[in-house]
Amino acid sequence: MTRRRPADLRTTLAALDLMPGELVRVREEVPARFGVSSRYAKWAGTPAPPPTGPGPAVLFEQVVPEAGEARAVLMGLYGTRHRAAALLGATPAELPYRLLDAVAAPVPPVRATDEGRWARSAYPPDLTALPVPVLTEEDAGPYLTLGAVLATDPETGVRNLSIHRMCVRGPDLLTIWMVPGRDLELAHRSALRLGRPLPVAIHLGLGPAVLLASCCPTSLVPTELDELAVAGALGGAPVELLPCKTVDAEYIAHAEYVLEGELLPELRPENPEGPAATPEFLGYQGRAHPALPTVRVTGITAREGAILQAVSGPGYEQSVLLGFGMEAAVLDRLRRRGAPIRAVHCHTAGGGQLMVVLQWERKRSAADDAAVREGSQAVLEEFRMAKLVVSVDEDVDPESDQDLWWAMTTRLQADQDVVVLPDREGFPLDPTQSPAYSPALSAEGRTAKAVFDCTVPYAQLDRFRRPRFTDVSPSDAPPSTPGPPPPAAPPLR
Repeated sequence: MTRRRPADLRTTLAALDLMPGELVRVREEVPARFGVSSRYAKWAGTPAPPPTGPGPAVLFEQVVPEAGEARAVLMGLYGTRHRAAALLGATPAELPYRLLDAVAAPVPPVRATDEGRWARSAYPPDLTALPVPVLTEEDAGPYLTLGAVLATDPETGVRNLSIHRMCVRGPDLLTIWMVPGRDLELAHRSALRLGRPLPVAIHLGLGPAVLLASCCPTSLVPTELDELAVAGALGGAPVELLPCKTVDAEYIAHAEYVLEGELLPELRPENPEGPAATPEFLGYQGRAHPALPTVRVTGITAREGAILQAVSGPGYEQSVLLGFGMEAAVLDRLRRRGAPIRAVHCHTAGGGQLMVVLQWERKRSAADDAAVREGSQAVLEEFRMAKLVVSVDEDVDPESDQDLWWAMTTRLQADQDVVVLPDREGFPLDPTQSPAYSPALSAEGRTAKAVFDCTVPYAQLDRFRRPRFTDVSPSDAPPSTPGPPPPAAPPLR
């Protein structure tokens, strides 16, 4: 039987309390406008501007919103790959395989039988009373950066859970950016064809299995497969659902906050006052869209002492959440090709999508040289978001930047080991993917892609052997003689 993982955010934080140094609680009052983001910035991690680095999850216990009383905000829960995987009882290397197993054997959600277990209070639909962070002075307003939208396509009956950026434009109004072609946008179009709004439930604060499943790409979780069923398998128990109070939709019972509402046909500018939106996961200030669909919030429910979960635009957290699903999808695609792949790591520097590290099994013949090149290029051709592939041998740790740069330096000759694929479909949030940057690109969102083959040719494996150090156990080690203490360090000036 699959082991049950922490189901909700409360259980997750209780588990985190048992991991020394992994959770920091900020108890003084902090303003939602700039206060949360400025304090968390030092822990956000690349591509947030320096100085920054991986750090703990941070629970701000008293965040003061635009109007109303102070409430809790959580940042950085998935701020390191190790912590994110550990919350699901795995290592970073194991988690992509767990995702593949969950996709292969999904566990459908169920109707919650004990509503009292998830007791909630109802509030007026006033978004200004929520502690939604404003990250920078350029932002269009407060943004829901980790709001998971649950909706059912009215034509197909297929349920979808996905995360989208939503800007608060009034007490009961949000703009929402849906990447074209994603399942929520398809469901919205279905509702438009039927001449009615699309009922939605927006969740703020979910358990790890549900949140990770919501971030999986369609190449891993196809449209006809329910993300909640994948979450059930990943978490070891079915996800529990309950009916919304004000719209004909369902919500996830354990969510901290649920915003009930309708996705409308009306379009509004994301930022009527300027060009900026909010910082994006690739590390640059986002550009506001001139016209976006809107969500009319009809009701808000919350658990007692609810915690609003958010992410800080650029940083490790979004990249980690996006990366694990991408890794599983790439692994699956390469294994189906029969490629000798060992592991996949989607580097946070590429937002968990644009930079893919492939670790290959030890080569057994000269044919593996071609297999590595072909598999590396296939990833770039088959995954639109992938821009750079770095291929390494089994003796290189794909999670270590030091090892990756070492392999890049000593196992690559640019004239023969760099393969460039010009003018391919890419991702326009990367500002280089534009004819304004490179005239060789035919349109916005097109890019040159590259393979950096840092694997050793089969015929030369003996020339690239790394030293192996003999492990001497304490019982075999010679006795040590205490030496003089080290000299004192000079005083800091």
